[in-house]
Amino acid sequence: MTDILLILFYAFLVVGTFFFMEAVAWFTHKYIMHGFLWTWHKSHHKVHNHKLERNDLFAVVFSIPSAALIMAGIEFPAVRWLLFVGIGVACYGVFYVLFHDILVHRRVKLKFKAKNSYLKRMMRAHYIHHEVHTKEGAEAFGFLYAPKKYEVDNKNKIS
Repeated sequence: MTDILLILFYAFLVVGTFFFMEAVAWFTHKYIMHGFLWTWHKSHHKVHNHKLERNDLFAVVFSIPSAALIMAGIEFPAVRWLLFVGIGVACYGVFYVLFHDILVHRRVKLKFKAKNSYLKRMMRAHYIHHEVHTKEGAEAFGFLYAPKKYEVDNKNKIS
């Protein structure tokens, strides 16, 4: 494979994995976090004044496959492509922390007001998800995608 094709292939792996992680996150959130690991996730659906939640253990668990893929891709040249899959997973994790923890849940105090319709829709979907404080009955499990029904109009302002 020529160098340019290899670079394009690796870039595709990073970007493709990043977007594939949305499906993984949706499934994990709906069926694992709101399923058999609700004991960890319920801390995220309760008001508290701690800096950390039991739910934060998911970040530790989810970082393991990313780190393993990156290390395998570096260590074994025959499967170098795993490095770029691991980078895609890691990029999704970084985006998740920045958007979910910092912008939506304000775990770092920033003066931020969502101005574009995409961010407003995503934040509204997440706030609707958090209106339910139980294992069952929640909606909007996605992170990068929320259906149009969560679009913010003049009656549903989000800051």
